[in-house]
Amino acid sequence: MTGRAPTVRQALIQASLAPIDAQVLLAHVLGVERAWLVAHATDPLARADADAFFTLARRRREGEPVAYLTGSREFWGLRLAVDRSVLIPRPETETLVECALRALPPDRAVRVLDLGTGSGAIALAIASERPRADVLAIDVSASAIAVARRNAERMKLANVRWLQSDWYDALPDDTQGFDLIASNPPYVADADPHLGEGDVRFEPAAALRAGPDGLNALRAVIAGARARLVPGGTLAVEHGHDQAEAVQALMRTARLVGGTSLRDLSGIPRVAAGRTTNPVPDV
Repeated sequence: MTGRAPTVRQALIQASLAPIDAQVLLAHVLGVERAWLVAHATDPLARADADAFFTLARRRREGEPVAYLTGSREFWGLRLAVDRSVLIPRPETETLVECALRALPPDRAVRVLDLGTGSGAIALAIASERPRADVLAIDVSASAIAVARRNAERMKLANVRWLQSDWYDALPDDTQGFDLIASNPPYVADADPHLGEGDVRFEPAAALRAGPDGLNALRAVIAGARARLVPGGTLAVEHGHDQAEAVQALMRTARLVGGTSLRDLSGIPRVAAGRTTNPVPDV
C-alpha cells in the first residue's frame, strides 16, 4: 500500500475483516491492548506498522488463523504461545480443565498425566491451579513438546514434566499411580468435511484426525487408563459432539465406572469422565 498511512480507524475498516480479528491483529502489530485502539482511533499509523498490519490482514482473509498470525492464544486466563505444530486451544476445552480440577483436591499432592498435550494448555492450566500436583505431559510431536516447555518456562511453572511418547508407549510398564489422566486427543473422522474448512485447514492433521470414525485415539487413551490410575482415580477426555455414547461405551468396556458426560458452554456434550474402583490389576 502506498500514499499516506491511514489512521487506526481507517486501517481497521480497510482490512476487510471481522472487527474482532482486525482489532486483535492491529493491537498485536502495535504492541498495545485493544482498548488503546478505541482511545487512539484518529492517530495516524506509522507506514511500517500499516504495512505489517495489512500483510497480516491479507493472510487472515486467506484463512490463516489469528492465533498463528499473532503467535499466541489465551486459555484459562493463560497466554499461550502457539505455532503450526500445535492445535489452537479452544474455549470448549476449558470444560475438560473444570472436570479435572473437580477431581483433584487442592490440599494434597496428586499425580496427573496429560496425554496429547500440544501447546501444554491443559497441563499448564492444571499446574497453575494445583501447585501441589506433579503433572506429566506427553505428546508424540517433539515440536509440540518444545512449544509446551517454552510456555511453562515463561510462566515459571515448575510442577510440569514433559515426555515425547505415542500415548502410553514411552512410559515404563510399571508406571502407575496417577490420580487423574486428562486428554484432548484427536477425534475427527478422517473424511469429515469440516477438515477442509476454516482454521482447521492450517492446523496439524495429526492433532485432528483419528481414523474412519474419529475414535482411534480415544480407544487407545481409554483402554490404557485403568492400569495407570490409582484406585478411585479419574480419566477425563474431550470428544466430538456426537461421540458421547460411544465414549461412554468404551469406558464401560475398560471397566471405568461412574461415567459422566459434561456439556460445554454451547450446551454440546464435550467431556466424558470415569473412574477406577479397586486396585486389582488387569489380567
